[in-house]
Amino acid sequence: MSQNKNTSVPSSTVTRDLRQLDKGTDNIYESIVVISKRANQIAVDVKEELNGKLSEFASNNDNLEEVFENREQIEISKHYERMPKASLVAVDEFLNDKVYFRNPSKEQD
Repeated sequence: MSQNKNTSVPSSTVTRDLRQLDKGTDNIYESIVVISKRANQIAVDVKEELNGKLSEFASNNDNLEEVFENREQIEISKHYERMPKASLVAVDEFLNDKVYFRNPSKEQD
């Protein structure tokens, strides 16, 4: 996934100028909808990627007494925890014109 290569995306909350958010759509609410839908897409992709990597460590036994600490599994989990949140990546993509979006109701007019 390309999110792993995004080093310019901050991993903490950033104050944004609202006037920058509505430049692409001329409507702040429409911009927020676009950003939220993109954030959902990113979150689903990251979750699927993480589940795929962690499924390699799944055991067939469901016994709670036999819990094994796997160093690789812990490192993978820590890596995903340190990644920027999906909403921050989506805002960055939106502000840098990396998101394609359209509004079908505007196209009908």
